[in-house]
Amino acid sequence: MKAFGRFWWDFLIGDDPKIAVSVLVVLVAGAIVVAATSGGWPAAAIAGALLTAFVAAVVLDVRHNR
Repeated sequence: MKAFGRFWWDFLIGDDPKIAVSVLVVLVAGAIVVAATSGGWPAAAIAGALLTAFVAAVVLDVRHNR
């Protein structure tokens, strides 16, 4: 059971928890927006926010390692 938990931790969180947290926040916010509205624009906004969060996490990580 412990190995199973470690596998999922490594698979979902990996080496950088900032990316996992940013993805989770964007997905939850996106789910709330999609549930509250109708139309196709929320999907594009969620994709843009997800890409922005990922790029921000990578930039912060690169600047930190310099």
